[in-house]
Amino acid sequence: MGAEDRERGSLSGSSRGADAAARSAVRPGKPRRDRPLVEQRPLLPQRGEKASSWTRFLLSLRPPRKLKFTREGKYYLGITLGVGFAAINTGNNLLYLLLGMLLSLIVVSGVMSDLSLRHLTVTRRLPARAQVGRAHLVEIEVYNHKKRVPSYAIEVEDLRAGQPADKRCFFLKISPSSAQVAAYRRTPARRGRDRHTGFRIATRFPFGLFEKSREVEAEGDLIIYPAVDPVRLPVEEAGRREGGASLSGRGGGDETFGLRPMRDGDDPRDIYWKKSTMRDQLVLRERTRETRPDVQIVVDTVRPAGEGDGFAPVFERRIREAASRAVAHIKRGDAVVVATTLGERVRGDRNIGSDAILRFLALLDAVDDGRAPALGAARASRREASSPGPSSGERRASTTRTAS
Repeated sequence: MGAEDRERGSLSGSSRGADAAARSAVRPGKPRRDRPLVEQRPLLPQRGEKASSWTRFLLSLRPPRKLKFTREGKYYLGITLGVGFAAINTGNNLLYLLLGMLLSLIVVSGVMSDLSLRHLTVTRRLPARAQVGRAHLVEIEVYNHKKRVPSYAIEVEDLRAGQPADKRCFFLKISPSSAQVAAYRRTPARRGRDRHTGFRIATRFPFGLFEKSREVEAEGDLIIYPAVDPVRLPVEEAGRREGGASLSGRGGGDETFGLRPMRDGDDPRDIYWKKSTMRDQLVLRERTRETRPDVQIVVDTVRPAGEGDGFAPVFERRIREAASRAVAHIKRGDAVVVATTLGERVRGDRNIGSDAILRFLALLDAVDDGRAPALGAARASRREASSPGPSSGERRASTTRTAS
């Protein structure tokens, strides 16, 4: 990779060379005055959360930065040790001078790389939505709080809990009191909560002999929605296609509920002219209230006893089918209620969108057969205590479909 590509901010890792637009995602950011001049907290290993006080104390004594030899650094160290061994055995002043020059480069490399890593704040911007099988961009911003010293050759690696860190962004130069923004592309392979724990900030500046890095804490959660496939729904009935099934009551539908004399403040567009021409007083038409019945999709979340590893793909297929049908109904204009066999439910329609349903399905987990009755009774009692029952005028008919 040439210097021109690095100046445009090429990505490294698994996404390197994938897309020209993704490789040139680094751009300078406007300095924000609300950024605090503080160092981000170091990222502790997960075992430290439940460890004893003495173990946490030992973890706090770890060096804030890690040092790793590169391949060139190993050769350089071997040459330095060889020159030092020859200088000690022979006592030659030229060899001592050469050894001092080699050791001075190591000291200079350590000082300059440490200056590049100091006073850097890294933040991430997660997308509003992410879906299985569809690529999304995650923006990484690095702000240099130093007043006079720039940072060179900074590589930021996004760390996620329980997953390998395979996405990196490279920043060639971050000027003093300024920010640089890069983005990497990621395609999720499974639904659920994607928990980001922090960043690994590394540099090989200036000579590429050693890689100095530090891990900082920066938590963030991203809900990965299940995949949605195109679904062909059955053709609607003629009466429902225009506005839904008519219910008894006044509303804003197309059918006539009744006639009455016109009063002050009524909408002139509702005047019923056929009857108004026969009398001296204008007659107003009252419309019926029309509504669509909710489409109910039930997902079986109970894992039968004795099921092995084959239940997981079957359950994921149920989630995917339920999400596909729910999105197709909402696009057509239906109101959808997704419920589980344990009593959990969520509703979505064209006005509020399908995000609530997709988020509900993304976080849905299977429950063992032995725990299902207790969890179902607890959730039912909790739902009855928290939500009042609907009135008779608000009840809607529903068509039930089970995802199995």
